[in-house]
Amino acid sequence: MTYRPTDRTVPTRSRDRASYDRELVHAILDEAYVCHLGFVRDGAPVVLPTLYGRVGERLYVHGSSGSRPLRMAGQADPGLAVCLTVTHVDGLVLARSAFHHSINYRSVVVHGIAHQVTDPDEKRTALDALVDHVVPGRSADSRPANTKELAATAVLRLDLDEVSAKLRTGGPNDDPEDLTLPHWTGVVPLRTTYGTPIPASDLDPSIPVPDYVTAL
Repeated sequence: MTYRPTDRTVPTRSRDRASYDRELVHAILDEAYVCHLGFVRDGAPVVLPTLYGRVGERLYVHGSSGSRPLRMAGQADPGLAVCLTVTHVDGLVLARSAFHHSINYRSVVVHGIAHQVTDPDEKRTALDALVDHVVPGRSADSRPANTKELAATAVLRLDLDEVSAKLRTGGPNDDPEDLTLPHWTGVVPLRTTYGTPIPASDLDPSIPVPDYVTAL
């Protein structure tokens, strides 16, 4: 299944790198931790880095109930117009010419109207998804938010409707006349690795590291 391309999701350059495949979009979103949420405040653009979680065809972001974008989404009709982006850098592409240097990447861009979540059950589902997005299984192994914490937290919902992915893979694209230049060329891969878990200083030493943490 694919998302429907729109004027905002079809790139003006390198259209061959764009994809609207639903499974690919989900995979890129599920592998990242941080998104950048863009919106307009007082006539000027604002972009904020934040955690997010996906539940089916919806993304959720959260923050303080007093934060500007979350209050704006609750006050605006029909909601807050946003652009949400996620990017993975997979490699540094070193060409013979400075012009053709690049990176290999996977990215997703989502356009839409963000709505503040007011239903208590959906809000708890969203907050569990945010926790489990970072460490799958963690929401069931931690104290859930209490009434006071829920009141202090606002959640935005953004439907995956106007969506596109864009990717670059492979090596450098040097010009034919540069192929004999004496400069090293190739790709330096980048990968995410996890270190050894470090217990908190006040943790009971009899409590073991959970399997879902060691499995990261």
